[in-house]
Amino acid sequence: MTVPPDTVPEPALEVSPPKTAAAGVPAVAVSLGMAVRQMGVSRTARNLLRLNQVDGFDCMSCAWPDPDPKHRHTAEFCENGAKAVAWEGDTRRIGPEFFARHSLADLETRSEYWMGQQGRLTQPMVRRDGGTHYEPISWDDAFALVAEHLGGLASPDEALFYTSGRASNESAFVYQLFARAFGTNNLPDCSNMCHESTSVGLADTIGIGKGSVSLDDIHEADLIVISGQNPGTNHPRMLSALEIAKSGGAKIIAINPLREAGLLGFMNPQKPLGLAGKPVELADHFLQIRSDGDLALWQALGHLLLQKEAANPGRVVDREFVAQHTVGFAAYAEHVTEIDRAAVLAATGLTWADIEKTADMLASATKIVHCWAMGITQHRNAVATIKEFVNVALLQGMIGKPGAGLCPVRGHSNVQGDRTMGIWERSPDSFLDALRDEFGFEPPREHGFDAVKAVRALRDGQAKVFVGLGGNFVAAMSDTDVTESALRAAGLTVQISTKLNRSHVVCGGTALILPTLGRTERDESGGTVQRVTVEDSMSAVHASRGRTQPAGDQLRSEVGILCGIAAATLGDRYGIPWHSFAKDYDEIRERIGRVVPGCEDYAGKIRRKGGFTLPHPPRDSRTFPTAQGKAVFSVSPLAAVQVPEGRLVLQTMRSHDQFNTTIYGLDDRYRGIHHGRRVVFIGAADLAELGFADGDVVHLVSEWEDGVTRRAEGFRLVEYSTPKGCIAAYYPETNPLIPLGSTALESNTPTSKWVVVRLERAA
Repeated sequence: MTVPPDTVPEPALEVSPPKTAAAGVPAVAVSLGMAVRQMGVSRTARNLLRLNQVDGFDCMSCAWPDPDPKHRHTAEFCENGAKAVAWEGDTRRIGPEFFARHSLADLETRSEYWMGQQGRLTQPMVRRDGGTHYEPISWDDAFALVAEHLGGLASPDEALFYTSGRASNESAFVYQLFARAFGTNNLPDCSNMCHESTSVGLADTIGIGKGSVSLDDIHEADLIVISGQNPGTNHPRMLSALEIAKSGGAKIIAINPLREAGLLGFMNPQKPLGLAGKPVELADHFLQIRSDGDLALWQALGHLLLQKEAANPGRVVDREFVAQHTVGFAAYAEHVTEIDRAAVLAATGLTWADIEKTADMLASATKIVHCWAMGITQHRNAVATIKEFVNVALLQGMIGKPGAGLCPVRGHSNVQGDRTMGIWERSPDSFLDALRDEFGFEPPREHGFDAVKAVRALRDGQAKVFVGLGGNFVAAMSDTDVTESALRAAGLTVQISTKLNRSHVVCGGTALILPTLGRTERDESGGTVQRVTVEDSMSAVHASRGRTQPAGDQLRSEVGILCGIAAATLGDRYGIPWHSFAKDYDEIRERIGRVVPGCEDYAGKIRRKGGFTLPHPPRDSRTFPTAQGKAVFSVSPLAAVQVPEGRLVLQTMRSHDQFNTTIYGLDDRYRGIHHGRRVVFIGAADLAELGFADGDVVHLVSEWEDGVTRRAEGFRLVEYSTPKGCIAAYYPETNPLIPLGSTALESNTPTSKWVVVRLERAA
């Protein structure tokens, strides 16, 4: 893979000590500075004051829930939100003249950061088969081109319909309807790469693949456990909720390989003390765990809690809850009665005293919220680990109780809503039956391709058309060289996007770029101002309406683009009113209300201030829609992936100037990195043992059972506090190192937090 020249280590890269608290005055300064530079003063004020407001638009940078409308601040956004709005509201433009200047060969040498800084896409563009440049195309011709390629496939299953989490509920519903009316369940999405392990683990144990808490539960908890999550960078508005919980006396346990600033302290920029630089201390107990050690830790915690229950019957285990609402307790208890302490310590890198202190805090708490993110979900043993979270929560009766529950914190703003709307390659028959009854056609029943299987299908010639609704699939997926070769093998790739990215450059023989409205922009489809809806991490659904002038007069909404493709491809097949859907989103919402469980009278409910919350039986009534009719205790082997001597475990992660594959800047001030991204965080003990020094430049080489050499070159070593044997670096630069076949058991999620590598000294 070519290393873009502007990302190779340069003398300009600077390293400073990491921060011990998040936000404060620097967050305000960075937010406003970036916004004003990219949008100008007036546009900045208009957009930021409407961000996350009842009559405004939903933030696209994460899925953290909004407070009740009565309790929202005038500035109801964080640094990440301001960066996302600035990036989308960019006043720079990319038109035909840009693509005339830059060939695909030229664009291939550019970094993600450079491409994102060129401005907003404004006009449909096509790369003809064999062409060296993109050139303009009309919307009608673009739709006809997609229809031609789809119509020429030997089977509908040769098409892939990918979705990122920025899509609205309306566009997600229309998209999956089109794919299934076309005849396939090939609906890979970004969930496959991030929280799929959560969806699988929770569905198996509590019967629904979503968290069981509300924002009020976070505020009311007396203990919050944060596992494998960095809220300061990835979900900054969560810090305000943690501050409220702390003010009520809550304790926080943080479990993570890196001592992230957002786990240690928070300087709330909306309060005088925060502006004065006095942080609220967050983590009362910090466990610097080895990557993939969480499964062993939580089995040990279950073991200790049962010991405490035996010593004080009825004081630790909620026996009534276990008896009435669960199955499998006896087998679980037998499994964790005896624990291999040496195996636990080796897997976690912790001391037994640290683990005992954690168990003491769990045992003494009465309202516990368990939070986690991709530091948990992207391991080989991710699903089993999540089931251990559930085991401990069930043990203590912490589901369906105020101030307690399970809280997977999603990344992209509507990734959970996409799944609710049917973006899933394995949708249940009940959902497909409802589609059939509403639209009068028989949806396909065979499961489709997830993200990993989609790459394999393209690589092996089983798929020939790739349509991407948002996102940057090429940069987001694992095994970058394989993924890029797979996309280039496609006959047609279609990207529905707001800005240029790597997936436009690494494309099929024929390629389309279809520019869409952003979340901040006014959508006047059908001659009236439209609004869309989204669902947050806590199952709350609300409206979002942009107000600013679109970046160009040729932009169309996601709904309009999808309906245009569907109409051109299917015509009046099944009588689905694509043209009406594109003109009036309430018509889509009426259909959602009749198809999607919990969305009855959807069009009416979203008119309420603050929207509504979808039903969640475990949370609402302590009923569990599993096959057993009760919540399920699980038994999993105590497992940890073994690492050969002289090798290290790499976890990939975001920088603070980044949202998923979108690079806002080249700084990561919380970790002390400035003006660069190709760095590897490594502990002093590993540096000494392997014969390297802070500042050395190395190549990373991953090792996998297939014997293929995967390399990422030119990284500067940065001495940092990490567990022995564990290192960290940013993605997408390190995605080439993650083998396509290295995935989590049961969920098939790429193991982006567990990559075995060796270091080679650069010449």
